[in-house]
Amino acid sequence: MNLTGQRALVTGGAVRIGRAIAGALLAEGAEVIVHFQTSETEAKALSPKTIQADLSDPAQCETLMGRAAKRFGKIGILINSAAVFYQTKLADATHELTLNELQINLLAPLALIRGFARQTTSGKIINLLDRRITSHDTTCVPYMLSKKGLEELTKLAALDLAPGITVNAVAPGAVLPPPKQTDNPAWEYAGTIPLEKRPAPDDIAEAVLYLLKNDFITGQTLFIDGGQNLLGE
Repeated sequence: MNLTGQRALVTGGAVRIGRAIAGALLAEGAEVIVHFQTSETEAKALSPKTIQADLSDPAQCETLMGRAAKRFGKIGILINSAAVFYQTKLADATHELTLNELQINLLAPLALIRGFARQTTSGKIINLLDRRITSHDTTCVPYMLSKKGLEELTKLAALDLAPGITVNAVAPGAVLPPPKQTDNPAWEYAGTIPLEKRPAPDDIAEAVLYLLKNDFITGQTLFIDGGQNLLGE
């Protein structure tokens, strides 16, 4: 796919990894619609095309793609980048806490993928996962369930939406500290990294561009984690 002139919706595109992806798409000549929940100022500073939605609300998830297509025109690229992460062990994984992470990290992408397929028969979808999907991290049970579920959704959607729409995923390693915790030097235990360095947001964005530009990849997950997924830890 030539990205010049392509219209893309990036969820969570105003900040963090989503912002790096949106910026990379803009640099390639794409028309980027930046979704945000509360980061309106950051979104509008990045792109003149923005849209607000609370992905914790199922009703807003169901209408987001349709609203975006109605305002800006048919969308050819969907990047499901928005996510939440909490360290919640099994004993604390109540129905409410678990459903909250499943809603934002898994059910919102599902709704957006369905909406994407309703408004176009050709295009590209990229889901953002986490290198933890190859492990069994008991410190964040609802998060693990949501991201492992999104990995499976990537494969199911790739089969169901072929041949016109490709669906792939990028699984970052430890890239950025959680929001509002940047003053904590031990913000996330990265574990052993075979390449002995963490990826940067731009590295994730480059992987997304690679998958978008290649028309013969679907149902695949590209790990950008310095080899951590090979260790299963």
